Amino acid sequence: MALQRMVKIKVWSTDVEVLEDFVSKIVDIAKRSGVKMSGPIPLPTKKITIRTLKLPHGEGKKKYEKWEMRIHKRLLYVAEDERVMRQLIRVRVPPEVWVELEIL
Repeated sequence: MALQRMVKIKVWSTDVEVLEDFVSKIVDIAKRSGVKMSGPIPLPTKKITIRTLKLPHGEGKKKYEKWEMRIHKRLLYVAEDERVMRQLIRVRVPPEVWVELEIL
């Protein structure tokens, strides 16, 4: 019995609604084709914070603004199948979503 190779799909975005919509499209393709799939596994959200001086602060107390960006990540494992891979390539990736594919 041969082992089936898996494809690791890592998806991340700053907009969680767009990310969940894109991941649901991938899950639908995998379920319709009937291949083995694991995920989506939510990975820890990365928070990037930047503190900047609020201008003009003059000679008095210094005031700061805090800006924060959150990067949401999902991980999926899909069994390697030619039909499924062709369908995944056809899915339109939104501009705010990044995708990384790795064959294991």
